[in-house]
Amino acid sequence: MTDSPNTRLHQQYPYPDEETRKNCLDKLRESNRQLELYNLFLDDAISQIDLELRQHKRERLLQRVQSNQ
Repeated sequence: MTDSPNTRLHQQYPYPDEETRKNCLDKLRESNRQLELYNLFLDDAISQIDLELRQHKRERLLQRVQSNQ
């Protein structure tokens, strides 16, 4: 009788114990929180750059309008 693929897989890569799974999940959750925070920082930076670009464009257009009058 041969072992099923699931049995062989389990023998090669045993499931981690409860404490190991808990630690791994805790680390993954912390990494997720950090990534979310960094994404918010990036969103803020992008928003600031967009605002500056709009202000410069508004100033250029206003100067063109005023110089044509």
